[in-house]
Order: sequence, then C-alpha cells, then structure tokens
Amino acid sequence: MTLSSQLLDLTMQIQQIPAPTFHEGPRGEFVRDLFIRENLKDVSMDPLGNVYARLPGQQKKAQALVVSAHLDTVFPSSINLQIKREAERIHGPGIGDNSLGVAALFGVLWSLRGNKIELPYDIWFVANVGEEGLGDLCGMRGVVERFGQGVMGYLVLEGLAYGHVYHRAIGVRRYRIAAKTRGGHSWSDYGQPSAVHELASLVTQLTSIRLPCEPRTTMNIGTIQGGTGINVVAAEAKCELDLRSEDPHTLAALVRQVEEVIVNINRAGVKITAEVIGERPAGDIAADHPFVKLAVDCMTEQGVSAILTTGSTDANIPLSQNIPAVVMGISTGGGAHTADEYIDIEPVERGLEAVVQFVKRVG
Repeated sequence: MTLSSQLLDLTMQIQQIPAPTFHEGPRGEFVRDLFIRENLKDVSMDPLGNVYARLPGQQKKAQALVVSAHLDTVFPSSINLQIKREAERIHGPGIGDNSLGVAALFGVLWSLRGNKIELPYDIWFVANVGEEGLGDLCGMRGVVERFGQGVMGYLVLEGLAYGHVYHRAIGVRRYRIAAKTRGGHSWSDYGQPSAVHELASLVTQLTSIRLPCEPRTTMNIGTIQGGTGINVVAAEAKCELDLRSEDPHTLAALVRQVEEVIVNINRAGVKITAEVIGERPAGDIAADHPFVKLAVDCMTEQGVSAILTTGSTDANIPLSQNIPAVVMGISTGGGAHTADEYIDIEPVERGLEAVVQFVKRVG
C-alpha cells in the first residue's frame, strides 16, 4: 500500500467518528490510541481534549516544532457521515475539514520513519479541539499556553488548503445580541415595542455602517430568531454578529461603532444587550519570514505556485503572540462545511510531501 493510500484510509476512518465542536472526545481518543500504537513519547490528553505526542529529536536542547490539526467539524453528531468514493474524489461531511488534516499528522510520521529520517529537534504532534465556530480557538489557546515561547513555531495542517500558505491571521469579534421588551398581543397591545422589530431596526443600522475595502473588513448577521407567534408582539429576539478585519486597529474601530449603535438604541421599554461570544486575535509574519519562504519553496518543488493568503485559523493564536506559524494543506477539494464536501485524491501525495519537506528543513 502506498503512503497516500494509507493516508486516505486513515482519513476515512477519522471522518466516520463524529466530532462536533465541544464534543470531539471520541475522535480525540481514537487519535490518542494511534499515537500510543506508533510508540510516540509523552502521549497525553489535556482537560480541554487536546491530544499530544512527541517524536524525539537528536538534540535535547533544540527547540521543538509543533505540527497541529484540529479535530472538530461544523457538523452535528446526527449528520449522515456516509462516504462516497469515486475515481478522483472522496465525498463525505468533514472529509477535508479536517479529517485529512488530522490523518496527515500520521502521514508526516510515517514518511519520516519510512525514510529513516531523524531530526535534530523534537516534533510535537497535536490534535486540538475547538477550531470551528464558537469553539473560539479554545484548543489552540491551551496548546500555546502549554508550550509558551519555548518552540520554534507552528505548522498547522488543513485538509483543503493545498496550494495556499496562510501567514496572516484575520481578527474576529463575535456577539450574541438580544432584544427584550414587554411583548403583548398584536391587536390589543399594538404600538408596544416588539423585540423583533427593534432587532430588525438594529440590524439595519449596523449593516448601514460603511466598511473599508482596504484593509478588507466584513460584517455578517449569521443567525436571527425571536417571537412566539404571528399574532404576538415579540418579547425576545436575538441574533449573532460576526465582525472581521485584516487590521486589528480597523476591527477595533468597527467594534466601537457597533457598540455605540447598540447603546444608543436602548430606550424605555426596550433593552438591547450584546454578549461577546468569540474573539480571534489578529497577527502575522512577513512574507519573507523563513517559515513562509520555506513553505513556498516546498510547494514550488511539488510543481505548485503557492498563494500567500490571510485566514482565521488555529494559527491566529501563535501569530498573535509573535510566535511563527503557517498553515499548509494536503489536498484540494470543495463543498467545505456542506454535506457534499469532497477532497481530490490526486494532489494528496504531493501535498503530504510538501508538508514533510517543511518539517525536515524548518530547523
């Protein structure tokens, strides 16, 4: 069996284990058991659910490289995880984001061992929790807190990012906004404030804020709900707001505008509150940083012109603390975060080789 075939088989095994954010336990235990089976050192699982394993290097005092991949998916445990394999693609919810990334932790290990490569520095393999949605990168926060500044940097693996090198982290602020009123009957209490109407007015004001094109800055109302019936003046309504910017100062200015609108819309009989439910810090390393240049070179050697890009990933946390980090991918694909997610089979061998070359040469 080729290395890429072995990697894909493991990817499908991992994909079959549900791992919604905050419920990654069974998948984490599966990975932990594989780390133990591979005779890695210091295998453990922390209270958050992050799984760690160390491949020892030859020099005890050399700084370690952390190679990570997130365990969680955007899908609930109830989703049908059926896989459809075609000649050129494999379909299945979460197959690329991030079952392939997690499997690639082992692909890197197998390649190093198969080629009898011993590195001067330790490699810490980490399968972390809480990357998706409201996980708010809680797993990677715990990982970075554990290692502190005592590592050379992070290589974050994403199944569907082949051809890209992420070296800049988008700042994100998320709110759950709630509107509350007395409510009442749509006829007899007509004229009383409705939480739905007040929230709709707030959304209109927020989305009227002009956002700069440069640095790229976005706003999105992702969910909205409220009320109890068509003939009821709604007493409660809520929505979730996502703010992003490439520039932390621009994001901070937008946050101030949003919070000012929220404060000013309150009046007698209407209470609007905003709870911060997510905050992903921004950060970056320069395009000419050795980590970035090496990642680009490793892809170029595989016949791919790497695209330098910005994203909101686990790399946000180390980058925000001035710790070098890049994100690399294993394959291409499509349908991410949908039931028809898929990965392309052909690039997998080259994608894994690019990552392996990075791990071999980064020190």
